Amino acid sequence: MIDKIKYLKAKRNAVILAHNYQRAEVQDIADYVGDSLGLSIQAAKLDADVIVFCGVDFMAESAAILSPDKTVLIPDAAAQCPMSAMITAESLRKAKQKYKDETGKDIAVVCYVNSSADVKAECDICCTSSNAVAVVESLPQHDVLFVPDRNLANYVASKTDKNIIAWDGFCPTHHQILKGDILLAKMEHPDAVVLAHPECRSEVIEVSDYAFSTDGMLRYVRDSNKNEFIIGTESGLIHRLQKENPDKIFYAANEYVICPNMKMTTLEGVLHSLETMGHVVSVPEDVRKKAKVALDRMLMVGRKE
Repeated sequence: MIDKIKYLKAKRNAVILAHNYQRAEVQDIADYVGDSLGLSIQAAKLDADVIVFCGVDFMAESAAILSPDKTVLIPDAAAQCPMSAMITAESLRKAKQKYKDETGKDIAVVCYVNSSADVKAECDICCTSSNAVAVVESLPQHDVLFVPDRNLANYVASKTDKNIIAWDGFCPTHHQILKGDILLAKMEHPDAVVLAHPECRSEVIEVSDYAFSTDGMLRYVRDSNKNEFIIGTESGLIHRLQKENPDKIFYAANEYVICPNMKMTTLEGVLHSLETMGHVVSVPEDVRKKAKVALDRMLMVGRKE
């Protein structure tokens, strides 16, 4: 099966991208493994005709936004992000109008990249979990509506004097990590450093040593002289951590930190996608242009830093 995937990848002039939360065997056959936006930015630079995105729906959409001349495929069309589904463009438009009616002024809208292209198109600027604070700080407005993740919004609110209005969405997988899980893990592994994702509950971050994005965790572990780590994010990251740091030990915050949507992608699905050129992910041009403006503004903040 892997040989067939490699053959078809070359035949299609395709690149395979896998998110850090994918199954181990899917990560291992990918050309690039990383976070969602980083993968899309990488793919846009490549001379490939086809992008096979092993992730969930909004990730493939981001690739389509940044690579409109490439064919973007997602191996399993049912692999959808539940947090992304907690907000729609229409509900966001209503929220913005309600705020304007009540205050007489517009509100700045910051959109986490874990959202649909339609929602990105309704926002002023996008952010990732690693640059969310810098993005919010870059805005002239004091009042900021942060969508769709309330946990990341609360994390940002703890780092800024801006008034953060949090959308009531969340990642069900990260939400399963409880404060008690971290405290118990620390008792069992007292020498381990606790790394939590900003999508975790506030009380989880409070009892962790550091809050990092997936890429931030990878960098910290690589550079650390510590040998044991408790990982407070989706368990798929542990495969990459262990692969890149074979002499270090990793523990999941709890055994249930598994995203079923991320795990829908299989080797069989990747092969079938390359064989049939399905499922194609596309974004209407008017939506793509607006969403790309929000992404470009975010990238400009990164350049200024």
